[in-house]
Parts: sequence; C-alpha cells; structure tokens
Amino acid sequence: MPIHLLYTSISGNTHSFIEKLTAYAETQGRVTFTPIEVSDATPDIIEDAPFFVFVPTYLDGGNGIDNGVFEILTDCLREQLEIPENQQHLLGIIGSGNKNFNAQYILTARRYALQFNVPLIANYELRGTPTDVERVYNAIQQRLEEIK
Repeated sequence: MPIHLLYTSISGNTHSFIEKLTAYAETQGRVTFTPIEVSDATPDIIEDAPFFVFVPTYLDGGNGIDNGVFEILTDCLREQLEIPENQQHLLGIIGSGNKNFNAQYILTARRYALQFNVPLIANYELRGTPTDVERVYNAIQQRLEEIK
C-alpha cells in the first residue's frame, strides 16, 4: 500500500523534492509514495492509514524565536493535521527551509512536531540534493519499521 505524503508547496521547492523522492522510492522497490498537495482550495482530507507531512517554513518577519513566529502560507496544511482522524495516523514531519534564515530554518516543522506530538524525522534545504532524497527516504523507512 502506498504511503501518503501530504505537503504544500508555495515556491515549488517542496513539490520538486517530493517528485524526486517519489521517483527514488520507485527504484528501491520497498515502499511507494502517493503525494498529495494541499492548498487553500483543498477540501478536508481524512487519512485512514499512516502518512507523513512535508512542511516548508514561511514566517512573517522577525527572528522566528521571540518575535515573528507568525506562520504564513502553510495554514492549509496545519488545518488538515488538526482533523482528529488525521492526527491518529500522522507518523512524522519532514521540514524544509533555507539555512540562511538561521533559527527560522525548519521552524514550522519543529512547531508542528510539538503541536501534533510526532517526531521530526528529517529535514532538507530548499529543493534538496540527491543525498537528501536518500536520507529522507531512509528516515521514512526507519519510522515505518518503528511502528510495526
């Protein structure tokens, strides 16, 4: 059964990474992924099987720690995760961002992990590298093994 990967992609970086990850998974022959892009126009999705979420970081100003921790553009993803049935099946968060933003790097993913009480299992910068794709794939595989 394919594992769902919920994500939102404003700049195209997350979408690009998901495409590379899905293609890589097909070459591995172990687990396959079904990407599901979430936007403001997406109706509620009720997950009934384990899934992972890819969260880019977009914040409104400030330094992301003591000011400017106002999440923007990814609210549609948070709303999907707030559906109680989805919280039961969420296995982990994968964060992305730009390391130039220092403390804000993957801040939204770290906050989601805390809010929804699931592990932050991996992260990557921008569109990711082939090494990032393999590392994230392995992190997902490891998490799936942990829940067996």
